[in-house]
Amino acid sequence: FGIHALLVVTVTLNPVTAAARSENDVTGEDAYPPLWDLAPENPLDFPVKDSKIVINAWNYQERLGVYKSLLSASAKYFDAFGPQNIGNILWGLPLQHGWQFRTGRLADPSGVTSCGYENGELLCISVTSWWSCMNYYLAIIPFLGAVEAGLFGQLPYEIEILPPEERRDDFCYSVKDCWSHMPKLMDDWKAYFEYLLSTEHTSGSPVTFSSFKLDDALGLLWKAHTTSIAYALPKFQDRLNYLSDPEETFGEDWANAVDFIGATHFCTDLLTTNRFQAFLPQRMLVEGDVLPSISDFSPQQNKVLVSLRALHKANKLTGGLLLKLWQKAMSTEAGRKMGRKLIESLTSS
Repeated sequence: FGIHALLVVTVTLNPVTAAARSENDVTGEDAYPPLWDLAPENPLDFPVKDSKIVINAWNYQERLGVYKSLLSASAKYFDAFGPQNIGNILWGLPLQHGWQFRTGRLADPSGVTSCGYENGELLCISVTSWWSCMNYYLAIIPFLGAVEAGLFGQLPYEIEILPPEERRDDFCYSVKDCWSHMPKLMDDWKAYFEYLLSTEHTSGSPVTFSSFKLDDALGLLWKAHTTSIAYALPKFQDRLNYLSDPEETFGEDWANAVDFIGATHFCTDLLTTNRFQAFLPQRMLVEGDVLPSISDFSPQQNKVLVSLRALHKANKLTGGLLLKLWQKAMSTEAGRKMGRKLIESLTSS
């Protein structure tokens, strides 16, 4: 049964059947999230008010700036993994955020406000959006964990995150606030950045870096990532009610799949993330979208949704046993390597 379950998971994890895009295709301008060049790239690029760095996490460009700051400050640790920071494994987070923005998933799904719409407040991120609320826990919490770990050195000001206009109690807004409300999440993200910092040596001149094990770094990153999703999922269950039934199902299926992908310590650098993300749905799902034959989706995009659905159903039917079996199979470095190879070979077949 264990081997059979493993094969089921491997097959259902297959997000594409087309050949992977070439490296050149995913290093052009559209390899980066929309407005990447315009986003702040350092905490000190944000406004300072009353001796605090103030960040509006409900503005797409500013939330993107949180990611850009993380990518910029951690770039030196990834020099050995490719030029121009393309090997940085944090790319998965801002690229997901960019995909959500581009496909309208950060806009107000209730339609009550113009938040997130082209003919309204395009850069507004809606607190009513399930995707944007889930993403807060994969943007602001990592950022504050990095601040606490010392990734940005000794900042001259405290960080203050502006609250949304409503449902303020669902979020935290400073290092101290987040530590008191969600210490486990902060601890997991801080641990990832502390691991990077531990490879920096300042005793000699100039500063040198010892290479870290990519598998170890990915393990810490995915641990923090999956913990954040597990914490946020029940908290934002009510936001799913604003979505169409097909979009709600897709959101839940995607959240479930992250656990399986994360168990392989899948590499979330720029090229790999773009290659996989190319086959995610490029618009919100609406009533009337029926799998596997959504007419304006490619066969590969339909395949993604069918695969994620099958995986989630199978995991639910087994009461989570499928995930446990997969995690057990992925508990060694050799197992994880096999898991990643199976996924990659299927996606390029």
